[in-house]
Amino acid sequence: MSTLFAVLVGLAVGCHISTWGMYKDAVHEGFTLRRYARSILLGVTLAPLAAMVVGLDATTASGALVLFGLTYALERAANEFWKTFIRDEDQSKYFIPMQFHVMGRVIRHRGARLAAGLGLVGLALGLLALVQSVQPEPGAGESLLALTLVASTGGWYSAFGGAFKDAPIEGFETLKFFRSPAVATLYGLLISNFTDSYVLIALCAVGFTVATLETWKTCFFPSTPRGKFAGKPIHFPEMLARRQYFIPLYALIWAGVGITFFAAFAGLRGVGG
Repeated sequence: MSTLFAVLVGLAVGCHISTWGMYKDAVHEGFTLRRYARSILLGVTLAPLAAMVVGLDATTASGALVLFGLTYALERAANEFWKTFIRDEDQSKYFIPMQFHVMGRVIRHRGARLAAGLGLVGLALGLLALVQSVQPEPGAGESLLALTLVASTGGWYSAFGGAFKDAPIEGFETLKFFRSPAVATLYGLLISNFTDSYVLIALCAVGFTVATLETWKTCFFPSTPRGKFAGKPIHFPEMLARRQYFIPLYALIWAGVGITFFAAFAGLRGVGG
């Protein structure tokens, strides 16, 4: 039963990511089931594996929340690694290249890109090892400062990575740079109520941060293209109407996440009582 619930969490994660991605991009590059299904297949694959490896019970509200954030982070990492360092694609359709580039110059050699990608993976693993090194012993007191820094870790990684990729082309935006660390910190402090693992807190925080910021940009600025398509023409205007059919699904997933948060906190009060 726990595996089934983990698959459902992965399905929700995949549909959520596929929908905001389609909503912004399909007007520029069209809609295909293969592209839409990519994140869904990754989600339903990664979620049960992650639950098994870290021992999460997705039948509980707290376990499902942690798994949602963790799967979101893993899916984004896997998908972005593929698009940035492995996939070869015509970059002329983008304002900001999706393949690895340095100061706007795309690195064409796949081996060089892969080496850079593995280096960034190593950096991410090093940060997680550092996070794990400050994990307090069971029963030991917990430092709010340490927890806050841990919660923001993924946000800082995302902020520096985004600045390296985007700033040389669209300029450096101070608010944009600090947005991810700030939101990740808030989510990390929330998630710390449901897991004691600093590594899970850091990963879940960045997963929920991506989900929230992409929703903000998608729903509140629907006519503003994602940075990679800034200034590019709309080639598929029919998608402006067709994409609206996906909004109920997107809203339903967020409603489910909100209800699960409520149930998880209610469970904490029940335990406390």
